[in-house]
Amino acid sequence: MSKHTLLVTGGAGFIGGNFVLDQVTGGKTRVVNLDLLTYAGNMATLAQVVDNPDHIFVHGDIRDRELVLSLMKKHDVSAIVNFAAESHVDRSIDAPVDFIQTNIVGTFELLEASRAYLEGLPPARREAFRFLHVSTDEIFGSLGETGKFTESTPYAPNSPYSASKAASDHLARAYHHTYGMPTIITNCSNNYGPHQFPEKLIPLVIMKGLSGEAVPVYGDGKNVRDWLYVMDHCEALEAVLEKGRPGQTYNVGGNSEKTNMEVVTRILDTLDELAPDSRIGPRTGLITHVADRPGHDRRYAIDAGK
Repeated sequence: MSKHTLLVTGGAGFIGGNFVLDQVTGGKTRVVNLDLLTYAGNMATLAQVVDNPDHIFVHGDIRDRELVLSLMKKHDVSAIVNFAAESHVDRSIDAPVDFIQTNIVGTFELLEASRAYLEGLPPARREAFRFLHVSTDEIFGSLGETGKFTESTPYAPNSPYSASKAASDHLARAYHHTYGMPTIITNCSNNYGPHQFPEKLIPLVIMKGLSGEAVPVYGDGKNVRDWLYVMDHCEALEAVLEKGRPGQTYNVGGNSEKTNMEVVTRILDTLDELAPDSRIGPRTGLITHVADRPGHDRRYAIDAGK
């Protein structure tokens, strides 16, 4: 029996790259990997599969509808897994246009290409096709001290990034209800793990802690995030792709709430144990509280029971 072929967008990024590695090295599927290789894309992430015949890398833009459609037809794809996104909140505050173009317009073009592709498929293939849209818990806004986000929590995005992802979620949902597109949406909490771009909290703290640089922490550092190991996320995405129902949303969380200060302190203390450096001293002394960013959500927590 031949392997299914997935079109994975953003597969040179952090979560997408780990998903591609898991699928290809595990011999699970054939992957067509479409990535524009913007600043956070890293081909080194894919070194293990660069010569693997089940990995086909294409340097291109998800906004190029003709390219996307041609790849789907050429490789007879059975599903799209859409990771392609601008995802850094601070960058969205400074330069929101890239987030609108990639996260909203890009998702629209993928949906339109998929709609055209499905029109040419026989009924059984059309029924089996899936469009998995990978999104974030930030679209729900901020929680109080108690409670968790569920799939029925109203959207209340507070940054240009989360607003752009909310819009892309709404497009995916609308294409299911309007055109019968077999879309599925996942909303995940904060990921961590190998190959993460160093602008994100955990790798940033590790790098600055090792070099003895100041470690910036927004505000009082008591903002709470739920942390999810990236490979656990990839496992959940595979399960949703196989068993999820079109038109449904699934939250993916790690059930591991930590304040930013807890995360930062734990990392710096661990570095002191594993890489002591008398020139730096106790690394918690590197923590520098800086002005909070605009619209900084206080707490995220996910109910992933569905």
